[in-house]
Amino acid sequence: MDAQLSIALNEFLYVAKGLVFIIAIVSVMTGLMREYIPQDKLQEQLTKHEKWGSLLGAIFGMLTPFCSAAVVPVTMAMASMGASLGTVMSFIISAPLCNFIVLAMIYAAFGLKVTVIYFLITFTAAVLGGFLISRSPWRNEIKRGDELEDVKPNGCSGNKANTCGGAPSSTSRLRNAMAGAWSLFKRIIPYVLLGAAISGFSAAYLPADLVEKYVGGDSFQSIVIASLIGIPLYLRIEMAIPLLNVLIVKGMGLGPALALIIGGTGASLPEIALVSAVLKKKAVIAFVGIVLITAIIGGAVFQYLV
Repeated sequence: MDAQLSIALNEFLYVAKGLVFIIAIVSVMTGLMREYIPQDKLQEQLTKHEKWGSLLGAIFGMLTPFCSAAVVPVTMAMASMGASLGTVMSFIISAPLCNFIVLAMIYAAFGLKVTVIYFLITFTAAVLGGFLISRSPWRNEIKRGDELEDVKPNGCSGNKANTCGGAPSSTSRLRNAMAGAWSLFKRIIPYVLLGAAISGFSAAYLPADLVEKYVGGDSFQSIVIASLIGIPLYLRIEMAIPLLNVLIVKGMGLGPALALIIGGTGASLPEIALVSAVLKKKAVIAFVGIVLITAIIGGAVFQYLV
């Protein structure tokens, strides 16, 4: 077998295996939450705090150590409960970029000063991005996930069983939760496999020397290029930090390094494929644009001001 094809296949299997496991766990958690937590009350709370939706979404993301794959079923649940696009957008920007695991790893690699500035940049971007999209003409560009409603044999669905036949038994509620989890899993898994395929292709066919060549300087152009290079990559933070340490030793500037982290972990092609399960086309474009602008601004701050 061709060496590059073998690398691509191995990366695909490695990424797919991990993501499928995560998706399965989070889908079950989401199914249980949708069945056992009153959806009308959650929707009421989400609507009541709509004014602070972007801030709440960013804070929730910061406290949620999910990779991009696991973020998708959570955002689907949020959307089905009535959360605004602004809240969801803030969450999906914050969760992969400034959750506490990411911050801990950046602190270990670059120190407290870099970590604090990185957090301020990414968290502000999450809040501001959600706020702006919620007040734009694109504020309804979100899929509400009606397809996820699990239908019972008697025609009742989800938490609405009380209105058509009395309170469900513990067994039936668990069965409904698992049915909802399976429905969600089936809907997400094609995006997961697409993301894994993109990751495998990038690992095999994206030349490392090309990265070093174009992001090794200290020019603003190198920051922009580093941000764009991150897009085809699926940069798990545990993989990104060792990679960047190597590239920095070989002459890569701190600005391009942080821009690559933000672009690669925030809006990689695999993640774009995954969030397309939740966001409509215009919202996906807005999401990518926000992350890219954040990567460029963050890279410039680290390159010239830190």
